Amino acid sequence: MKRNTVHGMDCLDGMVEMEAGLVDVIVTSPPYNIGKAYSTYDDTLTRAEYISWMGDVAGASLHVLSDRGSFFLNIGGTPKDPWIPIDVAMEFRKKGYILQNMIHWIKSIAIPQSDMGSYASNTCDIAVGHYKPVNSRRFHHDCHEFIFHFTKKGDVLLDKLAIGVPYQDKSNIGRWKQAKEDRRDRGNTWFIPYETIQEKRPHPAVFPVGLPTLCIRDHGLDRCSLVLDPFMGIGSTAIACIRLGIDYIGFEIDSSYRAIAEERIRDEKTLIQSKKQQLRLFEDE
Repeated sequence: MKRNTVHGMDCLDGMVEMEAGLVDVIVTSPPYNIGKAYSTYDDTLTRAEYISWMGDVAGASLHVLSDRGSFFLNIGGTPKDPWIPIDVAMEFRKKGYILQNMIHWIKSIAIPQSDMGSYASNTCDIAVGHYKPVNSRRFHHDCHEFIFHFTKKGDVLLDKLAIGVPYQDKSNIGRWKQAKEDRRDRGNTWFIPYETIQEKRPHPAVFPVGLPTLCIRDHGLDRCSLVLDPFMGIGSTAIACIRLGIDYIGFEIDSSYRAIAEERIRDEKTLIQSKKQQLRLFEDE
């Protein structure tokens, strides 16, 4: 299977053709079966059909993931049907995966100034992130999605400080044995905003490049040589891999999304090459 390519084939067929245990990290976001308007895929399967399909994906991915690999599965539900991600996670469990971490992708957050404590530098409330109002008096707006971190045995070591954050209370540095630098575990709540765009999104359910970037770095760049995204969409995981200098393989059955992904990949490589040339010119001066 050719690397650094978005293959135009069903991921189940593609993963069967791949070498066993070849992949270090899988990071993906499959359709949620909530009626999204994809170009070709029917996002309105029955729940039984959808769960069975997700079980097939889980089983096929076990074949290609290394024993020390990580599968980061981003999936959400709806206010009316919040069980979708839980049902899918249970199907992965049935196939043999261990849920090593349950991470919450925070897309929007509101913090009153009164709750900021002694660390507050702001003098007003904070409300940041992607917010789309829900036209219902029964449900709150869904401000998060799950990132399930699955492994084969539940004992994969992570590079947590690679995505860590500074301590707010600097007195913790040195006071705790593990606090040897101004860097602490980010925890399992990851605020990842969408990149600002002015035009209509070309894909109805794209995740930001920051999401696969955090997942790959969390697993550990020194232990990652190949990343797989079975549902590549318009290429966010590929862009993350290019920026991190890691090989990727993607599958995408929709030719229009694949074309957008390939265009984004070309643009990203051109941008990186341009930056390298500018750096060389600066060093030569």
